[in-house]
Amino acid sequence: MLRSPAAMGSGAFALALALALAACVAPAERKCLLSGSWRSDTGCRMVVSVLSKDGRFSGSYLPGPAAGNSEILTSPLEGSQQDARLVPHPTFSFIVHWQLRDSDTTRTTAFLGQCYTGTNGEETLHALWLLREAADSPAEDWKATRVGTSIFTRIK
Repeated sequence: MLRSPAAMGSGAFALALALALAACVAPAERKCLLSGSWRSDTGCRMVVSVLSKDGRFSGSYLPGPAAGNSEILTSPLEGSQQDARLVPHPTFSFIVHWQLRDSDTTRTTAFLGQCYTGTNGEETLHALWLLREAADSPAEDWKATRVGTSIFTRIK
């Protein structure tokens, strides 16, 4: 079917208008998901499995050089993330049960935080953590918990 030049011109105008309007619309914000590999500001590495439908995940955590402790092995972690379909910057929590070489000492760390996506698309995790070591007695309880913060960036 042949079209008149006027009909083709209006089609080209409609295409140009559609492209211009699409450029004005803000791009969809990238959702921040925990699955993948991360490095903390202290050099620790974390690998998080794919999130389940209910936001649960598992993975492994390996302390970095700042831990200064060669007795700590790669340790399991388990946690959950808020549904990233509902909010752009979901909150999360996870627990690491430390695996120690040749030690009866037990340590557990709870991480609580939020996942952010910057304007450049870079994802960061901002977390508060509580590290708990076993205390020998109630009198020793005061020194068994440490508090800190960590910022993780995605390893590409």
